[in-house]
Amino acid sequence: MAKRPSTPVDEQPTITTMGIVDLPLVALRETVIFPEMIVPLQVGRDKSVNALNAAVAEGSPIALVTQRHAEQEDINDPSELYSIGTLAKIAQVVQLQDGTVRAIVQGQGRLRVHGFSSTDPFLRAEVEELPDQSPDDLEVQALMRSVQAQIEQYVANGAPVPPEAAVAARNISEPGLLADMVAYSPDMSTEQRQEMLETIEVTERLKLVSTFLAHQIEILELKGRIQSEVKSEMDKTQREYILREQLKAIQRELGEDDPQQAEINELREKVEAAGMPEEIKTRAIKEVDRMSRIPSASPEVGVIRTYVDWLISLPWDVATDDQLDIKEAARILDEDHYGLEKIKERILEYLAVRTLADEIRSPILAFVGPPGVGKTSLGKSIARAMDRKFVRMSLGGIHDEAEIRGHRRTYIGALPGRIIQSIKSAGSNNPVFMLDEVDKIGMDFRGDPSSALLEVLDPEQNSTFQDNYLEVPFDLSKVLFVATGNLLDPIPPALRDRMEVVYLPG
Repeated sequence: MAKRPSTPVDEQPTITTMGIVDLPLVALRETVIFPEMIVPLQVGRDKSVNALNAAVAEGSPIALVTQRHAEQEDINDPSELYSIGTLAKIAQVVQLQDGTVRAIVQGQGRLRVHGFSSTDPFLRAEVEELPDQSPDDLEVQALMRSVQAQIEQYVANGAPVPPEAAVAARNISEPGLLADMVAYSPDMSTEQRQEMLETIEVTERLKLVSTFLAHQIEILELKGRIQSEVKSEMDKTQREYILREQLKAIQRELGEDDPQQAEINELREKVEAAGMPEEIKTRAIKEVDRMSRIPSASPEVGVIRTYVDWLISLPWDVATDDQLDIKEAARILDEDHYGLEKIKERILEYLAVRTLADEIRSPILAFVGPPGVGKTSLGKSIARAMDRKFVRMSLGGIHDEAEIRGHRRTYIGALPGRIIQSIKSAGSNNPVFMLDEVDKIGMDFRGDPSSALLEVLDPEQNSTFQDNYLEVPFDLSKVLFVATGNLLDPIPPALRDRMEVVYLPG
């Protein structure tokens, strides 16, 4: 059972002289006691328990001083404590079964510690009481009224103190007590409380308190504005959500489909009918599902819709049948161009092999010759002779690698590269693809487009060409690439090795 001290608390004397007296001392951790403040105090260290018991036994007040470092366990020197503390009267002491002591103390005044007279079995210190210096002039009255108004504003803005604090502040007539009252605020740190306790001059203490309250009022006003803006935005979003749900309910009652849901269903049907490989179709369906969970007003919906539209519009399984009639192909080539026997022979050779084998690698031809010899028109003639679609991509002056591979979807307005765009415009996955002016590709800090073309023109790699925007492989192995250039030397050696060079004399 808890035991009460035998000495009546009411008989404890108080210090009435200004001299230095010797009193038991309790070192406080992260706690600052002020005059007229009644607080519960729980102590567990042996020296603190002994000091409380000694003060009760002697019937004397006790010195309460905050230690500089809260984690320090044993105090042996006055420098380890702040020099200014509080003289307190012990109102009640209860010793608990676990050895700790719970006391209720009431601050009576400030004190200065001059030194220790004993450190064992508890701290005893020589202390001097410091009375408040409170001049009753106009400046003090003005400061008091200002602080009282600030306390009211502080409480009104939602400070973590009881609402009665503002009323209590109005009824306080002592300037020192009004300043000390602000120390009840949880917003005040231990260092700030100690600084206020050490400010003996009342005018300076009121100025310190006024500065603290002005800062806290500014923080609370800013916090209130932020919360108001957030609440307003949340209310707007919630209102939009409720209205959209009501609109959906009305549309269901009228037998109409939700426009967004109808669009989602249409996209799913298009994905299923696009003929994509299974893993790419799974990716597209996943994007459509993600789109269905996003509010239609979100800009992300447009990004996902554009991406899925690109996947749908590509000719994954659309291919034209080659014209395998060698005589007819030879007639078309002769009709369009006179001479050029070597090139015509190479095309007819490819078609002849196709009649024997369904799957062979398409040749990658490079026509090199001066301007005006018919390089571009020869590519169109090849497409007509083979009955394939024809697309042309001019590489002259290209400096950016993204022109070939596309931009990643993280960029605003990103699109696939010109390879994928040309395949889409061709409408089949086996067109005759002309890379015009391949010798005039540039290179700078944005990348090297010729290096990006290595994957496009490599038969071992282009079956899984991956555009940065699509991020899924597309098969270019069925495409018949034809490159043209005026000179062979500017073409990088690695790129040149991937092509069959055919010279067209001027």
